[in-house]
Amino acid sequence: TWKWVVGPMFLYLCERLVRFWRSQQKVVITKVVIHPFKTIELQMMKKGFKMEVGQYIFVKCPAVSKLEWHPFTLTSAPEEDYFSIHVRIVGDWTEGLFNACGCDKQEFQEAWKLPKIAVDGPFGTASEDVFRYETVMLVGAGIGVTPFASVLKSVWYKYCHDATNLKLKKIYFYWLCRDTHAFEWFADLLQSLEAQMQERNNAEFLSYNIYLTGWDETQATHFAVHHEEEKDVITGLKQKTLYGRPNWENEFKTIAGKHPGSRIGVFLCGPEGLADTLNKQSISNSEADPRGVHFIFNKENF
Repeated sequence: TWKWVVGPMFLYLCERLVRFWRSQQKVVITKVVIHPFKTIELQMMKKGFKMEVGQYIFVKCPAVSKLEWHPFTLTSAPEEDYFSIHVRIVGDWTEGLFNACGCDKQEFQEAWKLPKIAVDGPFGTASEDVFRYETVMLVGAGIGVTPFASVLKSVWYKYCHDATNLKLKKIYFYWLCRDTHAFEWFADLLQSLEAQMQERNNAEFLSYNIYLTGWDETQATHFAVHHEEEKDVITGLKQKTLYGRPNWENEFKTIAGKHPGSRIGVFLCGPEGLADTLNKQSISNSEADPRGVHFIFNKENF
């Protein structure tokens, strides 16, 4: 038995040593941004840190707990001179981080008073393959929208720098959530991208749909009253917020009709049930002919 145990134990110890070595490398918090509904953004710098879109890191804050590591998706783009995460305060550890960063105080917090942070990573995800396709469908459910903040930022930087050499030509983005107020920082990002695309006369590059799945009848009635206004009353975007859940069969058939003969990347960050639905739709809407349209499904579950 010991022959089968020694190998895995050796690999485990090596992994722990690497993580310990990484945790000793200096990480500097350059900015802490407080967003609505107790969400904070930590912008950090670390020597030699290199990332790709949609990756995640493990974070430890010794001031809160000397042993706990927690995974967070990177919300910054590789083109930015820092890396960032968004942390929603939903438990004891995140509450401790919130207080350690001085977010519970009214006065301005000096940088030298911010707590020490240890970072392990980044680690890869399926979202890194976004730039291999000319057309992509991005589907984020609830907090699963965070990887696509990095993706959309990076797309914008690449588009501004050299749009002619960017293989990605069209993005269909779907955001399913019970309440957008919990992720107002992401709606702000979409507003910024929407305005910049319109300035460059290429508003068609990004098509997005926001679906509120947790509305009651009173809210739905309010939505109908304000539907004719120029901007959505919930998000402030030109694209109107939709009520309910998307009809995925219709969405796939519409996109397939607009992009015949294409390989379309479908990227999901969401629950397992939604992954099964999108996987089945990707298979059923792909043609047997190699020259026809094909949907390539990629997922991250939480």
